[in-house]
Amino acid sequence: MRIKVGYEISFDSPQPAPMLLMLYLHPTRVPTTLQPDFLQVNPPQFVSEYYDSYGNRCGRIVAPAGRITFRNEALVDDCGLPDLQAPHAPQALVQDLPAEVLLYLLASRYCEVDSELKDVAWTLFGQVPAGWARVQAITNYVHHHIRFDYMQARATRTALEVYRERVGVCRDYMHLAITFCRNCNIPARYCTGYLGDIGVPRSDAPMDFSAWFEVFLGGQWYAFDARNNKPRVGRVLMARGRDAADVALTTTFGVNTLKSFKVWTDEVPSN
Repeated sequence: MRIKVGYEISFDSPQPAPMLLMLYLHPTRVPTTLQPDFLQVNPPQFVSEYYDSYGNRCGRIVAPAGRITFRNEALVDDCGLPDLQAPHAPQALVQDLPAEVLLYLLASRYCEVDSELKDVAWTLFGQVPAGWARVQAITNYVHHHIRFDYMQARATRTALEVYRERVGVCRDYMHLAITFCRNCNIPARYCTGYLGDIGVPRSDAPMDFSAWFEVFLGGQWYAFDARNNKPRVGRVLMARGRDAADVALTTTFGVNTLKSFKVWTDEVPSN
């Protein structure tokens, strides 16, 4: 299966401002990319690239005053299969986990592991068998606990606030699920990227970037999605981190205003 992914995003800035950009496909997608992504900037500006501490491909730029537009498109090859399911994947003891996954057990900006959610997690999920079954129980709970509402989006909402308010957008679902997993000693990390309406009824809402989360079970990472709560086809990863703070698409050190935002994720018919 071939999937065309891309976006066009415009900002207005009253004065020049440095920006960090996380607007590329994740390096792990390189082997499956048939038409590589190339960041286009209008008006043309030099973009310096680097890789952050999580392995994400990033850029930095000084945006000029006025309108600036970022555009990118890529063609990726996808297996066409839904998210891998491993119902018997075991949960490792903390002392047996690889050192590099331990940070995904700790508190982060939006995932307050050291809060009242620890007691809530063990009350709700402590009797569920450890491993895949516990993660699925967490995903099921979060999926039903939160009401999705774009109009209620708030960039500062934490997992504890999501739990209390019971409303949010996809990032809020993932933050709460990640926090519950970490409180149950399951390493969990936040993912962002493309997820089109492939294999499901097409949504009337405008296409947007998507969030999901990954957990470390049985020696590898598996994708879960507390918003959709079903295996999906065609996830195209852009970035991973502890939570949404680590994978912001753009970070501006100054003032700007979002003027337009378009995302596309479309299956390309076979010839």
